[in-house]
Amino acid sequence: MAQWQGFYDELASSRYGALLAYGMVLTGQRATAEDLVQEALVRVFSTPRRLVSAAHAESYVRRTISSLYIDDARRASLLDRTARRMGWGSEPVADAPAEPTDEVDAALRHLSPQVRTCVVLRYYDDLTASQIAERLGLSVGTVKRYLHDASAGLRAELAVTADPDGVEGVAVVAHRGKAR
Repeated sequence: MAQWQGFYDELASSRYGALLAYGMVLTGQRATAEDLVQEALVRVFSTPRRLVSAAHAESYVRRTISSLYIDDARRASLLDRTARRMGWGSEPVADAPAEPTDEVDAALRHLSPQVRTCVVLRYYDDLTASQIAERLGLSVGTVKRYLHDASAGLRAELAVTADPDGVEGVAVVAHRGKAR
């Protein structure tokens, strides 16, 4: 048995839920996330790599998931623009995203795929700006700009204001007139 086979088995059995959750944070849809995870697993394990551990293999899979998400969104955007130019597609797409399940998901959907990926990598994977830049092939300044713009947009979308006592890192979310 090849060394990578054990890593695949471990990821598929014990880390699949975490990978699926990661995909769902990016896409907002379970079915799309399942497709992303499956395609990422196939891509990572169908090419010979020097994988040294299951954690190393998982980082490859996560990176592939985020890359596939961005590529798929770009492809869909290009198809949509082309369809509008050609006068096609006046009716809504059959597999349009379902309604967001909560406020954060709804707010994240307003971000572009690359910005959303940066936010997910920063706050879900707890990566630094330089690590995100390396993973996505962007400059550190671009990642910082994306994160800053996303933070401002999400604050406005979710009606988040700074803590009145001035404590940094603490926020009050006002929703429907109530603070929580």
